[in-house]
Amino acid sequence: MKSKHLLKRVSTVLLAVVSIALLVVGCSSSEAKGNSSENQTGEVDTKIAEEKIFTYGDTTFNAENDEANVNPHNGYAGWACIRYGIGETLFKYSDTMALEPWLATEYKNVDENTWMITLKDDVTFSSGRKLDAAAVKACIEDLVAVHKRASGDLKIQEIIADGQVLTIKTTSPVPALMNYLSDPYGCIIDMEAGITEDGNVSGTGPYIATKVETDKGVTLIKNKNYWNGTPKLDTIYVKTISNGDTLTMAMQSGELDGAYGLPYASLPLLSNEPYSISSVATSRSFFGQINYKTEALQDANVRAAIAGAIDKESFTKVLLNGNGTAAVGPFPASFAFGDSTVKAQPYDLEASKDLLSKSGWTDTDGDGYVDKNGEKLTIRWLTYPSRQELPLLAESVQASMKKIGIDVVVNCTANSKDVLTSGDWDIYASAFVCAPTGDPEYFFTTHCLDTSTKNRGGYHNDELEALEKQMSLSFDDAERERLATQMTQILLDDNGFIFASHLKMSIVSGKGVTGLVAHPCDYYVITADLDKN
Repeated sequence: MKSKHLLKRVSTVLLAVVSIALLVVGCSSSEAKGNSSENQTGEVDTKIAEEKIFTYGDTTFNAENDEANVNPHNGYAGWACIRYGIGETLFKYSDTMALEPWLATEYKNVDENTWMITLKDDVTFSSGRKLDAAAVKACIEDLVAVHKRASGDLKIQEIIADGQVLTIKTTSPVPALMNYLSDPYGCIIDMEAGITEDGNVSGTGPYIATKVETDKGVTLIKNKNYWNGTPKLDTIYVKTISNGDTLTMAMQSGELDGAYGLPYASLPLLSNEPYSISSVATSRSFFGQINYKTEALQDANVRAAIAGAIDKESFTKVLLNGNGTAAVGPFPASFAFGDSTVKAQPYDLEASKDLLSKSGWTDTDGDGYVDKNGEKLTIRWLTYPSRQELPLLAESVQASMKKIGIDVVVNCTANSKDVLTSGDWDIYASAFVCAPTGDPEYFFTTHCLDTSTKNRGGYHNDELEALEKQMSLSFDDAERERLATQMTQILLDDNGFIFASHLKMSIVSGKGVTGLVAHPCDYYVITADLDKN
């Protein structure tokens, strides 16, 4: 099965030659004309000849992923802001996901509701304005005014600016406040410089965005006044290429210097020189959310039957080519509050059939699908294509569900948001970094509570709500881990969320590229260290 799948991928890649020629070569030829090493008199223009240009392919910069621009105050566009080296946060994460200084030097938890943050004194925005507490105050105040998720996370009552010292007071204790401020939405931008109509901003990073085009890409130039060293590249073209096979062909043809989001099946094609691959385990997970408005899915037996019929091991080993691990819950086993501490519905097709039968779902007409009161059990599985393996997960689930008599109709669309809004779905499968702040509370507050912005299926559990209130007040790491384990087990017992796999993040570099390194939090991609020789 693996060989057939890889052969299919390779064939598709070859068929993508024409499209990639139109997509990238056309851009390259126009760029090449603009960067010719000879001027109109035929003399060599040394300045242009020495300019370093880098072209980067990415599947995720698009409206479908809520990354319509680089404004961190807009949805999940902060990911583009931080990944492309435009913006930076007060603190960042080490390789072990520990907080370390970035735009700030230190913080102090004065009391349960008060935090004092000291800023670096040598940082300027790309606008030329110095970074001080007043600038950070204005940025965070705008963030919580327009960004619902950030407002709910941070619970800010008051911000006081005094030189390079910022004091934040919250309406109630927020033990993970520094973690939340290190989320991409926490990129500090110059509000005096403003946010352009196309969603461009002035940040503190090594690169400045000069052109932002939704679903197409971003053009970056070197920030010559960057506070933390001299960026090595002059111009970077980030190109949105959502089709994985087209992205693969662009790397093979040399049109791209680096790429993020390649299909796992393509990685073996790029595993030898002149290419190099940087991979790291992350907390990004594939999982499905149950729509509780669907009458059949309000039945606990039906939800358990579905959870027990998904072959996670086969999916990760065969379709992911080993670039991931089967998931139990939202957090990998390497986390103190991860998979090793909880139990999910085991993979057992016969047990799933029995669960369906107990709720009256049996195959009365012999067509291979269970029915009840004259209606076949059909599940509308919604997902999207920009995460290359989500469509493969849908195919795997469809085949597995057929074995227990459930008909799965797959809707893999870039317009998944519209479908979610319409309610025409039963299970929504997506990819999400479940612990990007190194703290477990993030996943629960974004997905599982009555107030969560991504609780798309209307999940509710009284005990979970009560435990989250405890976690929100706890400053003790051990207690937070214990609560996270309890809360995860509740999700798994309810089968309101079905977790399929945890993923590796892989970035491919072309010839002569250095400094393009995958990070466990999936944030820091384009940095001042990125270079091409």
